[in-house]
Amino acid sequence: MSAPAPSLTPSQARLAALNRLKAKNKIIQSNNVESSSSSSRNPNPNGNGGANGHPYVHKANNVPSTSRNMVQAQQQSKEETQAPLRRDPGLGKYFEYDLSKLHNSRGGFLTEEDKEGDRIKSVIELAREKAREKQMMREGEEPAIRIDKSPRCEECNTLEINNQFLKVFDVKVCKTCEKKFPEKYSLLTKTECKEDYLLTDPELKDEDLLPHLLRPNPHASTYSNMMLFLRIQVEKVAWDKWGGEEGLDKEWERREVFKKRKREEKFEQGLRDLRKRTRNNIYQRKQEAEHIHQFEDIDEMIDDQGDKRVLQRCFGCGSEKEIEVL
Repeated sequence: MSAPAPSLTPSQARLAALNRLKAKNKIIQSNNVESSSSSSRNPNPNGNGGANGHPYVHKANNVPSTSRNMVQAQQQSKEETQAPLRRDPGLGKYFEYDLSKLHNSRGGFLTEEDKEGDRIKSVIELAREKAREKQMMREGEEPAIRIDKSPRCEECNTLEINNQFLKVFDVKVCKTCEKKFPEKYSLLTKTECKEDYLLTDPELKDEDLLPHLLRPNPHASTYSNMMLFLRIQVEKVAWDKWGGEEGLDKEWERREVFKKRKREEKFEQGLRDLRKRTRNNIYQRKQEAEHIHQFEDIDEMIDDQGDKRVLQRCFGCGSEKEIEVL
């Protein structure tokens, strides 16, 4: 009778399993080496490396039979590579945004740019400021200077002209001549055009007749933009309207006389109203100052015929009267 096999401890069983795996790996590696050596000694005459081909060469299974099929296969593979990736359904619902069109809203928070003093600017004011900035950027763009094609100053014939005047007023003048001849190239406000040259609002708003330059109001950003006009153009329109400088002076004097007469008539009307109110006050005071007699009996008298009479006296003014008692 054979003796029972001794039981192994856990450490001995783990060591035995490890040795068994090592031996198995050595057998697999030796078999692979033998198969590779035999394939190298007996190559396939077709040059494909045996029935399964060379172990290091990858061959596509779907080889096209004709060149037309090859072109179609290339186009299909190209379309597959350009097609967008399939969305992972595990991500759930999401939205695709075009980052180039996103606007920085500052996360809904107010910054120092949105404030003006102690108050917060409105949406309309911010949009108006952005429009002004864009317009100033467009007006500030100056083209390149070319000696043979660029316009020249009408006063000094220089190439460095004020591009803003050329774009808005169609006047070729440089900044030096602009300051040198203020009687021609100075800018006038809308109020000055109406008071000094007697032009009306429709004439000033007609850009074909009088082009204007917009500037932000210096008093407050909430006010309307200033309309600036070129003096030489305003004078031309005023001369054509009033018949020259003398006609403008005569019209201005006529309007001043009319204004003076209106002021005098207004003053006279106010004076008449004041006199009327004064007369009413005097009459009212007289009515209030009118005396009312209050008589009282001071003596009784009997005449020769035996009739009884009563003597009354006003204690306010002292006047007396007799009353016959029936």
